[in-house]
Amino acid sequence: MGTMSGLSVSTIKRDRIDLTMNQSNPDSQPGSNCVRLITSNVTASSNEVTSSECLVRECKVLGVCAPGDQPVPGVQSCNDCQAHTTDLTAPDPEVVVFENQQAPGDALVFSAALESLHKAHPGRFLTAIEGVGRPLFDHNPRVAILSPDIRRKARSINVHYPAINQSDDRAIHFMQAFCEFLEEALKVRVPLLVNRPYIYLTDEEKGWMGQVREATGASPRYWIVNAGHKNDFTAKWWGARNYQHVVDRLRGRVTFVQVGEDGHTHPPLTGVIDLRGKTDQRQLCRLVYHATGGLGPSTLLQHMCAAFEKPYVLVAGGREPRVWQTYPLQTLFSSVGTLPCCWAKACWKSRTAALNDGAEQDRSLCESPVWTDDGWIPECLVQTDPGAVADAIVSRCN
Repeated sequence: MGTMSGLSVSTIKRDRIDLTMNQSNPDSQPGSNCVRLITSNVTASSNEVTSSECLVRECKVLGVCAPGDQPVPGVQSCNDCQAHTTDLTAPDPEVVVFENQQAPGDALVFSAALESLHKAHPGRFLTAIEGVGRPLFDHNPRVAILSPDIRRKARSINVHYPAINQSDDRAIHFMQAFCEFLEEALKVRVPLLVNRPYIYLTDEEKGWMGQVREATGASPRYWIVNAGHKNDFTAKWWGARNYQHVVDRLRGRVTFVQVGEDGHTHPPLTGVIDLRGKTDQRQLCRLVYHATGGLGPSTLLQHMCAAFEKPYVLVAGGREPRVWQTYPLQTLFSSVGTLPCCWAKACWKSRTAALNDGAEQDRSLCESPVWTDDGWIPECLVQTDPGAVADAIVSRCN
């Protein structure tokens, strides 16, 4: 007789064949992710199960689990198992760990491809996430927390999206690029089956006091603004003065909360609730969940607003193709097709001017920089009118 997860099991039968569970190697038995096991004598925490025969499952994630409609004392329910499949005759799923070393916004966009993978192939893959942006996948039912033994056996895949190199020649969205990467890596068809990334908050997270209320003692409706940039991609920056013009124009009508990661460039705006450097990834998730909408460039905040189906006003310029970066409920200010440098295609330049820091981005510079009070700004962004951006926010509020 073996013991697992506090469960004493004897006379276990699978397909009417007697077998003994091996606690030290629970994966030694063949079967699906949750294998049907019948036991006639189960005790847990000194409480006997009164039924003469009950059902538990050998589970690669939980060790042992029980059907949600047939609870067993001391045994976690299958309903709590993120990788449970109701098809007990299915083959073992392929265990895959996706490793992300890119920006958190990229990691979040990948969640759309992950969702599509599981919709297209239910029960075929058991997936985990590691690397940058991992907190964005907390509580995601498509993401398993693997035991050390299963992790050692799992296949690891470093996530990329090479189709970005074709984005000026094909009508392809960022999410689709990840799907195509999965197709090549896993050798299965992965159509894009969703129109947004996915973030999952627990009811407890949703109920916590928000940072805006903590900072102000009130709970106003608010928009989140990212008015800064990372030094590797300065060509996305509209300039702090333009964002300030939007805030000033809507003063008394719209409350703005400014966010930004420590280590990046985020000049302070006036007349806003300042949460720069005060949000980790899960805190930013909750902040966006409770927000009315967002404003900024193509960045993590944009993808979070898409995940929670919130309006977002995207000041994009001519750097990225229109199709690549838009979501439902988002208002795009794009300059593609208005300047020679982005007339038929987006430019995909990294920086507006060289920083002389030895980074490869210094070899990808804007062809039409304009000197402003904020320094060098791409001409495609300079021509974006703050008044029109403010009007777009008011329209979304209405």
